[in-house]
Amino acid sequence: MAKQPFLERVRERILVCDGAMGTMLYSRGIFINRCFDELNLSAPEMVLDLHRAYAAAHADILETNTYGANRYKLKAHGLEEQTAAINRRGVELARQAADEELYVAGAIGPTGVTVAQLGTIPEAEMLELYGEQAAALAEAGVDLFLLETFQDLNEILLALRAVRRVSRLPVIAQMTYDEEGKTTLGVQPETVVQALLGEGADCIGANCSVGPHAMLEVIRRLARAGAPFITAQPNAGLPRLFEGRLLYMSTPEYHAEYARRFISAGASVVGGCCGTTPEHIRAIAGAVRALQPRKEASTVVLHPEVESAVQPIPRPEKSALAARIGRKFVLSVEVLSPRGISVEGVLAGVRKLAGFGVDAINIPDGPRASSRMSPSALALLIERSLPVETILHYCCRDRNLLGMQSDLLGHYALGLRNILIITGDPPKLGDYPSATAVFDVDSIGLTRMVNGLNHGHDLAGNPIGAPTGWHIGVGANPGALDLDLEIARLEQKVAAGAEYLLTQPVFDPHQLESFFKRTEHLRIPVLAGIMPVVSHRTVEYLNNEVPGVVIPEEIVRRFAGAADSAHARETGIEIARKGILELRQFEQVSGLYVMPPFTKDKYDVAIEVLQVVQ
Repeated sequence: MAKQPFLERVRERILVCDGAMGTMLYSRGIFINRCFDELNLSAPEMVLDLHRAYAAAHADILETNTYGANRYKLKAHGLEEQTAAINRRGVELARQAADEELYVAGAIGPTGVTVAQLGTIPEAEMLELYGEQAAALAEAGVDLFLLETFQDLNEILLALRAVRRVSRLPVIAQMTYDEEGKTTLGVQPETVVQALLGEGADCIGANCSVGPHAMLEVIRRLARAGAPFITAQPNAGLPRLFEGRLLYMSTPEYHAEYARRFISAGASVVGGCCGTTPEHIRAIAGAVRALQPRKEASTVVLHPEVESAVQPIPRPEKSALAARIGRKFVLSVEVLSPRGISVEGVLAGVRKLAGFGVDAINIPDGPRASSRMSPSALALLIERSLPVETILHYCCRDRNLLGMQSDLLGHYALGLRNILIITGDPPKLGDYPSATAVFDVDSIGLTRMVNGLNHGHDLAGNPIGAPTGWHIGVGANPGALDLDLEIARLEQKVAAGAEYLLTQPVFDPHQLESFFKRTEHLRIPVLAGIMPVVSHRTVEYLNNEVPGVVIPEEIVRRFAGAADSAHARETGIEIARKGILELRQFEQVSGLYVMPPFTKDKYDVAIEVLQVVQ
């Protein structure tokens, strides 16, 4: 079966490009005075091995090892007569590693010299040498061209023009930008977009540069300027010299996080450049999978008779909590599962909370990537022995699509009704850093999946009989470092079927006010997060090590001045009560989500804080 044309595929889903070739060859002992492109002929197994590593890391696009394989650069190594052979062999090696679904991109880089306007090579000669390389790549069977790491707009325009003279295959055109968001010669991204579109570029992007952080704003500007498809392939930060070698220090997890941000900013293709490894690409591919289910699972069209035959359960009938939200001010308290099998202490604490009038018990799913009793098991034990509902937190980290659907059907059959869908902390943050994360989907994809079950079908579109009636909750952080991304994701969650929202702890009401102004169009009930802190140490930890949590200086000073632990506890309860009264002024706040401290008297602390409501 013929492979789907590249531009059709990139319209449908986010694609992952591979990472570094040059720095990977360097890490394997190839000195920088060697011609890396010539290794296609003299060390093909080494090049092929790298291509296979990127394919195994779930890259969708493999770049040929031909970045510097133009006649001008090869001449410095006495290899100019082998230009066509090096390019053809580069395509053959990449094609050998690619399966039927992967795309091979013919990589073309700059000559390293300026064009005639600035002084050295005539335009005609530049067009000829780029045309020679492009023709060899096209004849060898690439699926597209990738022009990358260009600093001079004039040069990339000539390269693009030369490619268009020999081929109509899709072209990705990427320039490199500095920390101020300009090319080396001071050209703005907006100018680049218009110029490249004028010469026929299909995708426009940025690569190399100084790392993901600086590239993010460039990607946003490319999107605003009208680039039809955008690519982002940053370096792994700036290189550092260590024991005679240049090393790149940015981690795979860091790149995966920025891949999400690039996609939110408008990128259609994400990957890596200098210093990125197959491990970086694997992490990026995981982030992409989390943002969008695999094509096979997401493009099934339901038969009309299946869709029309199912009547979803009305929201107020889903659970007692669903009926109360919006009608009364609801109270929920977080209760952690035990690390072992004993639940007597937890049930005794929940009994206190239920007696006070708490509407729901929140049970986190492996918080901070720790290992505890299954939250669903604790939820069932609570609901079968105590008169209070639970909100089952369910994360995407530990289970694949099949396991999640099986869990959700089983938990619903056992009587659970309220769910909070979260992506989950990466294992490296917790007690088991070597554990494998799955992340087949993220919280957006899982919300869509659960909403499908509520409409009587699984993710593949197969009918399940009677629909589930999950009351679907999601999370959001009003103090997120990238609030644009947080709000964009919340909008997608609501569109996917979210029915209520729980926030991260709020210490500054002004922060929540700003968040509500930007999300008032969503019309979703909110349970505002309240975290009573009872020590100065906890305040310092939250303020300095938990992204997005900002504790006002006045609160920090009050805890710093606490005379002893009893005074600190009293201070924390007082501050939390005041926070509740302030949060109740917002009409969007339909209830509270209290996260008590990890202390022996945590249940008593929660009740003391909530007394202000009564």
